[in-house]
Amino acid sequence: METFLIRTLQLVVSLSFLIVIHELGHFLFARLFKVRVEKFYMFFNPTRSIVCMKKINGKWQVRWFARNVPEPIKPQLNENGDAVLDEKGRQVYVPMTDAEIAALPDDDWRKYPEKTEWGIGWLPLGGYCRIAGMVDETTGADALQSEPKPWEYRAQPTWKRLPIIIGGVLVNFIAALLIYGCVLYTWGKEYLPLQNAIYGLNYSETMLQYGFENGDRILQVDGVHMETTTDVLEAILVDGGKDVSVLRGTDTVNVLLPEDFDQIILASNETDLFEYRFPYVIQEVVAGMPAAKALLMAGDSITAIDGVATPAFQDAQAELLRHANDSVTVDFFRSGEPMQTRLFIGNDGKMGVYCNSPWMYLQTQKQEYGFFEAIPAGISLGWETLTSYIKQFKLVFTKEGSKQLGGFGTIGKLFPQVWNWQIFWTMTAFLSIILAFMNILPIPALDGGHVVFLIYEMITGKKPSDKFMERTTTIGFVLLFALVIYANLNDIIKAFF
Repeated sequence: METFLIRTLQLVVSLSFLIVIHELGHFLFARLFKVRVEKFYMFFNPTRSIVCMKKINGKWQVRWFARNVPEPIKPQLNENGDAVLDEKGRQVYVPMTDAEIAALPDDDWRKYPEKTEWGIGWLPLGGYCRIAGMVDETTGADALQSEPKPWEYRAQPTWKRLPIIIGGVLVNFIAALLIYGCVLYTWGKEYLPLQNAIYGLNYSETMLQYGFENGDRILQVDGVHMETTTDVLEAILVDGGKDVSVLRGTDTVNVLLPEDFDQIILASNETDLFEYRFPYVIQEVVAGMPAAKALLMAGDSITAIDGVATPAFQDAQAELLRHANDSVTVDFFRSGEPMQTRLFIGNDGKMGVYCNSPWMYLQTQKQEYGFFEAIPAGISLGWETLTSYIKQFKLVFTKEGSKQLGGFGTIGKLFPQVWNWQIFWTMTAFLSIILAFMNILPIPALDGGHVVFLIYEMITGKKPSDKFMERTTTIGFVLLFALVIYANLNDIIKAFF
């Protein structure tokens, strides 16, 4: 439960930060071009808000758990003073005139449309920046029946509207580069080169089925040298590498993978294709457990279980599981001397010891960055992350890839089980890259959809009607909501079935 809460907290804090800076990008460009921003909200606020505030006559007015401020509209009446209805029999509303707005009471926030209303909604599915005169998920075409005002979005030329639209994406991408730079400056970059994985790698069941053997050290994929396991994953699953050169003992062996190996891996649902091997050296013996009864001690290095050589921790772990509820002979070294003991293994397949960390035996490399070095390094890392994500995105459109779409649960698992600021900010930068990329996709209701319509207007000189924009935005919003439901259902299915 504690792990769940820590991951949830990290996810909420990270996404809240990213949503705010995304909407701030729209806000800053709108204000740069003197366009009014009516509302700026973190999270959505159907019916009411957790908190909302507005600066009026130089003083902030704050309302807690209040109903939303009504829109500055009024019922439309015909020449006889009767209500006008639409084709479905619903009341038609029109914007209030400037004179009617000015006549509102002083405590009515609608009287001050030039001031932005700031707030936090109760539905944590995003956020919004409502720009005056713009059709989006918060404003329909019916609210824009009056002639465009100079301070409205729709009254601006396309060269002003375009940066207002892409401002959120731009800020998210720039924020990611800055965060990466700050992370490199503060903590540097530490990784384990494959050449330092002196005990080789342990492979998943699927990897073993297709020709790898535990202990293999990966050298190249399709003739390209691999520096890290991340490089290997991208080369095989994203770039489609098929010829993997490995060092097996003293021999170099080529493992040839099938054409659809990426789909095979995705169908297997294996999240860890390989891990670093390391020696099984006891750090601490738990009192009362089998190892303690067999007089094993801290510093003992396990080398064989019932005559089967176990040069790595993973080998010994597998053999112990095979001998659950059985007695085994354990060979080990103590102070350089070979020794042997016998013990009974319980049904959990464990001896009852804590082992030394693998990082005691695997030498990592760490690169430190000065302030002026961290800036270009952060930009380079951000750009590499974006290009890698774009290449991975194609897997979403495959049969097995679509099944791997995840929602908030999958995203939450990106964060560690304990709070770690380095990982938190690294993951936040990564999510900022994703948010920027996803928002620029040419889908109605996303920033990219608006960009498509603006480019169309620039080329043809014809502006899509507000009603058309409203309908496409609604369709896009429904599709996105359906995608969110599908992704989170995948999480539920994976968790319980």
